[in-house]
Amino acid sequence: MTAYPLQGIIAPSRCLVTRVQVAMRISVIAFILLASLAVAGCSARSGVDALESVNTSPEVTSSIATVDAAVAAGNVNVEQIIQMTALAEPEHLNAPALEQVAMRVPPAPATRSQSNKIYKQRFSDAHPVNFGKVTPQHHPVHGVDVSRWQGEIDWQELRRQGANFAYIKATDGGDHVDPMFRKNWEAAHQAGIKRGAYHFFYWCRTAAEQADWFIRNVPKVKGALPPVLDVEYNHQSNCKRRWSTKDVREKMQVFMDRLERHYGQRPIIYTPPDFYADHLKGAFPNHPFWLRSVAAHPSKVYPGRDWVFWQYSGTGLSQGANGHIDLNVFRGDEKAWWRWVNQAAG
Repeated sequence: MTAYPLQGIIAPSRCLVTRVQVAMRISVIAFILLASLAVAGCSARSGVDALESVNTSPEVTSSIATVDAAVAAGNVNVEQIIQMTALAEPEHLNAPALEQVAMRVPPAPATRSQSNKIYKQRFSDAHPVNFGKVTPQHHPVHGVDVSRWQGEIDWQELRRQGANFAYIKATDGGDHVDPMFRKNWEAAHQAGIKRGAYHFFYWCRTAAEQADWFIRNVPKVKGALPPVLDVEYNHQSNCKRRWSTKDVREKMQVFMDRLERHYGQRPIIYTPPDFYADHLKGAFPNHPFWLRSVAAHPSKVYPGRDWVFWQYSGTGLSQGANGHIDLNVFRGDEKAWWRWVNQAAG
């Protein structure tokens, strides 16, 4: 060892100094790694907790396990599922898509002038239909409805393609939340798109429970479009009971009354032709309707029924969205659209 004459202390050897320095560096690196893992763990937990904070019931409100297994085995026709289930989707979490969205930086909010602009639609269709004399293109205000199945959506681009409004899947039954709802809800607003939320009704659960679940998960915000109750048959559901028209209407009334009291907006009823024919002809004359009619104009499929929205395609294609997307129009011109928005939006 070498002594330092001025300080009277013994200097450590070069080998010992090197060992100490290495040990210190390893400790610092280990500390940084442990801290990063702790932060990541907290973030991941908080993100999942924000999506759903309760345990799920065994109810199957859509094509949950059966369709996933069929797709994996290569025994499913996607077009048949689209036509059969309309707005219904399975509720399994698409983890890769969710992770991609969680990493995305929110876009800059739209300016006031941008939010009041009506964009001309530029959508295409994988299976276009000849609607005759009155087509969707005769309606200037187009929009979309989306769920987790569109994956990560570029909402700014989707708006430029003609999405002036968007209905976003929020809840299903009494304990299912679309895992993309909150991301889509905020991103659509940031892009200047008029947005609303819809609930897929599960017939083997009470209407009050489902209304409370929707209210728990969908914010009450000024300017949002009225909430939507999606009522239809779901052949993949484990709810096999055949409900009477009286029971169907009573359940719907309970659900809609509860939402109207909370949001101060009259809910819109979404339905496809078969369910409408069995249960809704002449019913709910004071509620607005959103009608699915992908093969003919609504006036032919739902004679005598007024409507606010027409879903004219389940096989739409657009930049900004993956795969097929549902396409819709508002009944009326631009002036009628803004009048309706000012009256109906909260």
